[in-house]
Amino acid sequence: MSVRVIGVDACKAGWVGISGERRGYFGATIEQLISSAEQDGPLAVVAIDIPIGLPVDVPRQADVLARRLIGKRSSSVFSTPVRAALLAATHAEASALNRAATGKGLSQQAYALRSKILEVDAWSRTTHHQVIESHPELCFATIAGHPLAHRKSTWAGVEERRRILAAVGIAVPSDLGLAGELAAVDDVLDAAAVSWTAQRHAEGRTGPLSGNFSPPGGHLFPHSASPLRRPDQPPWPAQVVGPCTKPD
Repeated sequence: MSVRVIGVDACKAGWVGISGERRGYFGATIEQLISSAEQDGPLAVVAIDIPIGLPVDVPRQADVLARRLIGKRSSSVFSTPVRAALLAATHAEASALNRAATGKGLSQQAYALRSKILEVDAWSRTTHHQVIESHPELCFATIAGHPLAHRKSTWAGVEERRRILAAVGIAVPSDLGLAGELAAVDDVLDAAAVSWTAQRHAEGRTGPLSGNFSPPGGHLFPHSASPLRRPDQPPWPAQVVGPCTKPD
C-alpha cells in the first residue's frame, strides 16, 4: 500500500498543502495544516518550501547549489538568514547581524518570512513526521529538464507550471475547498510541486543537497542525510533534499 505524503507552501493566510492524492488543505499554522491533512490518514513525509536548519555564521551551501541548478530563476532562492538575524526585532538589526555573520545583508523578503521560518523550526523539532525541505522551482526544473522560462506570478508562468505538473500525472483539482479560497495560485502550484518530491522521497528516489546548516544543538551536518546529534537530543528529522538525485 502506498504511503501518504504532502507538499506544503506558505501563503499570506497561513499554510497550504497538496497531498499525494491531490487533496488540498489549509491551516493557519503548520501544525493545524498537518492535523487537518491527517484526518484523511497518516502522513509519512512532509515536504516544505521553507528553509529548515538555520546557519550560524556561514551561508548555506544548499542555497548556493539550488540557485546554480535553476539558472534564470535563481532569484527565487534567497539566502537563508542566520538564526540571530531571524530573532532580531527590526529588519535593520537583522541585516546588520546577517552581514556580520556572513558578509551579506538581509533582504526584506527574507526578513518578512521570519515568523514562518521560526514556526517550522520549532515545529520540526518535536513532530514525529519525516520533514524535508524542497524548493518548488528546483522541482519544476527537474521535471522539465531545464529551468523554467516564465515567472510564476504571470499567466504564462502558471500555465507552464500546470503543464509540467500534468506531465508527471499531477492534475490539481479545481475545487480545493478552503485551500483554494485562501491560497494564491502560485502557492498551490508550488505545494503541488513539492508534493512530487515528497512522494519520490518516500520511495527512496531523492538525496540531500550539500548543506552546511545547523539543526538544534548547533551541530553541522554537511553532506549527510543523518544529522549528528547528542544522545540526549531528540531525533532531528528534517533535511534539505534535491528532487531526483537518484535515477529512475
